[in-house]
This record gives sequence, C-alpha cells and structure tokens, in this order.
Amino acid sequence: MSDFPYFMLRLVAGVSFLGHGLVRLPKLPAFSQWMTGRFASSMLPDALVTPFSYALPVAEFIIGVLLVLGLFSQMTIIAGFVVMLLLMLGTCLIENWEALPSQMLHALILIVLLQFIVSNSISLDNVLKK
Repeated sequence: MSDFPYFMLRLVAGVSFLGHGLVRLPKLPAFSQWMTGRFASSMLPDALVTPFSYALPVAEFIIGVLLVLGLFSQMTIIAGFVVMLLLMLGTCLIENWEALPSQMLHALILIVLLQFIVSNSISLDNVLKK
C-alpha cells in the first residue's frame, strides 16, 4: 500500500498530459494556428513553432498514456520533463506569466516521480519485468 501514493501521483501527471493531448489532437490544425499566432511576436521563427505545435499534442497524448499505464516509466517521465522545459521556455518568451506556475507544478510532479521511481510497483513496467 505504500506504493499507492506514487501510483496516484503518476495518474495525476498522466491524466493531465493525456487530457491536454486528447483535446488538441482532433483540432490539430486549429491548435497549430493558435500557437503560431501566439508566438508571432516572439523571437522564435515560425519554422520552429509550427512543427512544435503539431508535435506537442502527439507527445502529450503518448506521454499521458504511458504514464497512466506505467510503461517505460523512467524514459516517459524524462520525456515529459523535457516537454515541460520547452513549454516553460516558450511561455517565458511570450511573457505568459500566468501559465508558468502550472507548468512548473507539472515539472515538479515529474521530478518527484523520477526521484521515487522505485515505488512504481503498480505499473505495467512492474508486470513486464516479472
């Protein structure tokens, strides 16, 4: 039972990533257009923003599914952290300070998950290694 809080925290992160990706995937072109518009006045060129805006929902969805399942957990947590770092950088570049605390909280949850990954017993990783 001591591993249950870890499982719950992994689900919190997973559902958040999954939900972000899930709602954006069906409207991918509109999401990309919105994101590109938000970065139009930033120092980032469209040549970087546009591909990222298409890749982000896919990455969020995949990371979310893998976190919920507890599959490839260590790599998935690191991938999620890299996504959060990129999002935080973009948020700073467009001075969207209101979004930064939420992104930092996501990153912090991922750091905690990685730190205590030995508690990842309620997972497909654990099932598959037996």
